[in-house]
Amino acid sequence: GVRPGCLVSKHTILNLLSYLLVTLSYTWFSASYRLIPQEWAHVDRVGPTEELELTFALKQQNVHLLEEKLRLVSDPDSVQYGKHLSLEEVASLVRPSDLTEKVVHRWLQSHGITNCLTVRTQDFLQCTMTAETAERLLPGSRFHRYMRDGHYLVRSSAPYSVPNDVHHHLDFVGGLHRLPPKGLDLSKKQKSKAGFHLGVTPSILRTRYNLTSADVGSVQNNSQAVAQFLEQYYHPADLAEFMAMFGGGFQHRSEVDRVVGTQGGGKAGIEASLDVEYIMSTGANISTWVFTNPGRHESQEPFLQWMILLSNMTGLPWVHTISYGDDEDSLSAAYMTRINTEFMKAGVRGISLLFASGDSGAGCRHLGKENTFRPSFPASSPYVTTVGGTSFKNPYKVTYEVTDSISGGGFSNIFKMPDYQTTAVNSYLKTVALPPKSYFNTSGRAYPDMAALSDNYWVVSNRVPVPLVSGTSASTPVVGGMLSLINDQRFMKGLPALGFLNPRLYKLNGKALFDVTEGCHYGCLDEQVQGQGFCAAPSWDPVTGWGTPNYPALLAVLLSD
Repeated sequence: GVRPGCLVSKHTILNLLSYLLVTLSYTWFSASYRLIPQEWAHVDRVGPTEELELTFALKQQNVHLLEEKLRLVSDPDSVQYGKHLSLEEVASLVRPSDLTEKVVHRWLQSHGITNCLTVRTQDFLQCTMTAETAERLLPGSRFHRYMRDGHYLVRSSAPYSVPNDVHHHLDFVGGLHRLPPKGLDLSKKQKSKAGFHLGVTPSILRTRYNLTSADVGSVQNNSQAVAQFLEQYYHPADLAEFMAMFGGGFQHRSEVDRVVGTQGGGKAGIEASLDVEYIMSTGANISTWVFTNPGRHESQEPFLQWMILLSNMTGLPWVHTISYGDDEDSLSAAYMTRINTEFMKAGVRGISLLFASGDSGAGCRHLGKENTFRPSFPASSPYVTTVGGTSFKNPYKVTYEVTDSISGGGFSNIFKMPDYQTTAVNSYLKTVALPPKSYFNTSGRAYPDMAALSDNYWVVSNRVPVPLVSGTSASTPVVGGMLSLINDQRFMKGLPALGFLNPRLYKLNGKALFDVTEGCHYGCLDEQVQGQGFCAAPSWDPVTGWGTPNYPALLAVLLSD
C-alpha cells in the first residue's frame, strides 16, 4: 500500500506540468543573471501594483552591413572615409523586421502592456507595467528592492524566461539583472614624499601636451559631452570656481550648455566634477553637454538609458567621454554584443566614443586554484577608443611619462582582435616578456588604444579644491577635449568629424604620440605573476596603448583630409 505521506496532490501535479510546459516552450535568460552582490542590502519585495519600466532590445537587421559601413567611413584609405550617416540612414539600415515588431508587440499586448515608447531606430521599446504584469510576462522573474549607499533600485532576484517564438526577436530585456558597478575611490593616499607636490592642473596638461593659449574652440557647430551613471552630479558653482582658479591663460567657458537627464540634489561627486572640469579645460571654449542619470524609475539601467538616448537624438555632440565599466564576466555576451552594435551606430554617424580603461590594471579573477586577468567592458569593445593612464616620471616636474600602475588594460575574452590592431598587438606579443598565456586571451580585442596623465589631479568639488585625485576617469576627458579641438580645426577646413578614431589611430603607428615605455600595471597577487600584469614597451602596449598625445603633431596628422 501507499503511505498517506506520499500522496501527491492534484495541485502539485498541475504545478509540475505547467513548469514543464514553461521549460519546454520558453527560453531562459539566465546567462545575464548573477547573484545580487552583498553590498546591495535587500529592502523588500516589490508590491504587485508598483510600476516598473522595462527595456526590450529588439533584434536588428543588417548588423554585418553596419559593421562594414563603420569600417569604410573610419578607414582613412577608403573612398568613403568621413562620409558619415544620418540617424535616419542608420535607422533604415538596422530597424527590426516587420515580423520582429509584430511578434514583440503582440506578445506585450497579450499581457495588456500598451504603455510603450520606441526610439527613432525602432530597435528599443521601453514599457511601463506593474510588477505583477512583469512577473507574468517573464516567468521566473521576482522583483525586489535593494539599497546601496542610500540609493535604491529594483531588480529581479531570479533568472527570467520568454516564450521561444519571442526569444528569436529579442536580444535582452533591460531592468531585471544588471546592477551599476561600484564607484571607484579616486582619491589616492598622499604619497609619503617630502617637499612640494606639483599636482596636475589644466596648465600642467597644456604644457606637457604642447597646447598653446590659442588652442581653444572657435566654431559654432562643435560640441562635446561627458556621460555619468553612478548617481554622480557636478555643481555649476564648482565648475565656475575651478575655471577661476585654473582657467587663466586660455579662453574658456565656465558653464555647461546642456544637461540631459536630471541632476540630483545633494553633494557633488568627485568623478562628475573631474569629468566636466577637465573636458572643458582641455577642450576649452567648446560647447559641452552632460548626460546624467536619466533614469526615472528604480528599475531603469542608467547606462542603457544613455545608449537609448543616442538612438533617439539627432544633433548630438561629436565627442563623448565615459568613465564607466564593469567586469566582462559579469555581463552576458548577448548584452555586450548588442551594446557593441549601439557603439557602431554612433560611430557611423561620426561620433567619437571614449571610455576609461579602468583602474584595476589587468584585473584578477579567482577561479578555484587558477587565476586569470579580468578584462573590463566597454573598455574591451572593438568599437570605442579606450584611454589608459600615465604618471610623470618625476612627480615634481613636467617630465616624460611612465605607466600609472592602476591603468586598465588587457585582452577581451569575448571579442576577437579587430583587424585594425592585429599588426601592432602581435608585434607586442612577439617581442615582450609576457605573463603566462593561461592568464589572458591572446586573440582577443586588446586595449587601451592610447593614454594620458591619470595621477594626482586637482579638482574643485563642493567648492573645495581637492588634490591627489587619480584614475583613468581623469585621462579620458583630457584626450576627449583634445579630439574636440581637432574636430574644431577640421570643421574650419570643411572636413567631417573624426568619428570612430581607432582605424586611423593604428595607421599612424605611434606617430604624433609620446611613447610610454616604462613601468607595469597591477595583476593577480599570486605565486606566478606576483601582482604584476602587463608592462609598457616601445610602440603599442596593453597598458598605455600607443602613448599620450603630442597635441600639435596629432592635430597636423589628423587635419589631412
